[in-house]
Amino acid sequence: MIILLKKDAEPSQVENLLTLLRMKNITPSVSVGQMQTLIGCVGDVAHVDPGLIEALDVVESVQRIQEPYKAANRKFHPEPSVIACGGVKVGGGHFGVIAGPCSVESEEQVVAIARAVKAAGADMLRGGAFKPRTSPYAFQGLGKKGIEFLMTAKKETGLPVVTELMNFEVIDLFNDVDVIQIGARNMQNFDLLKEVGAHTKKPVLLKRGMSATLQELLMSAEYVMASGNPNVILCERGIRTYETAMRNTLDLAVVPMLHKLSHLPIIVDPSHATGYAHLVDPVSVAAAAIGADGLIIEVHNDPPHAKCDGAQSQTPEMFAATMKKVNAVRGLKL
Repeated sequence: MIILLKKDAEPSQVENLLTLLRMKNITPSVSVGQMQTLIGCVGDVAHVDPGLIEALDVVESVQRIQEPYKAANRKFHPEPSVIACGGVKVGGGHFGVIAGPCSVESEEQVVAIARAVKAAGADMLRGGAFKPRTSPYAFQGLGKKGIEFLMTAKKETGLPVVTELMNFEVIDLFNDVDVIQIGARNMQNFDLLKEVGAHTKKPVLLKRGMSATLQELLMSAEYVMASGNPNVILCERGIRTYETAMRNTLDLAVVPMLHKLSHLPIIVDPSHATGYAHLVDPVSVAAAAIGADGLIIEVHNDPPHAKCDGAQSQTPEMFAATMKKVNAVRGLKL
């Protein structure tokens, strides 16, 4: 339910309305826009009589939201959200580029890559310390040591760090991590989403599952937001289709569609979407042109010997060339 307030609403009247909603076990969220102020209501609103709310002097109108996602809904929050990630803003016209290795392999490796991607224009450093792998025999990441190496790279370069959380039991290791990534395989790990929502306000980078619909993605974001953390960034990383020429099929149309449906930022992962380093460049340019709020790109200084996803990792030189093209496209008035 959305409550539109009158333009001349007194602060005391608004506060009385908020108190009334809380008494009915509704969690209100006030959104002040350029043209109007609204209150989004999260919770069981079925027992709330819209007529009684609309009769209040401070209320202009009351609208029911048909979509099952509320907090992530554009109707709930008309202005685009801007998520602060360790000093870097994403969304609402702020374009964030996250780059780094698929997995952290050594301190020297991640520090060298961090320096290279920063020099090329990256805003944040990515790197997997805990790796969900299809095969139990594949490299699973360095764990705690990997986090320590990422922190060294952060200290050396000043880049905020993005890394994946698989198990909330190790959340204490993420105290100095700037953005918590929830991978595609865990997009519907609802217990993990609720824990991240309830116990941290760190930005959450939520990747779309390989077979997930947009509504399912937004409902997963809703789990985080309804639990208390509004700082969610959505990520399109390709979906599984009949096509086998590429690792996945990048669904670029989700970028404008998600901007229509939700106020949350949406970034694109061209590395996982395509599976090939030579495709990352044109796909990144296309994502920037269609209005994505950022990119997350895998970069490795020695892709043939990478312990994870070497085929889709750009070299630092390739990444620098891609950044020039992306910046050129973003400079155009499309």
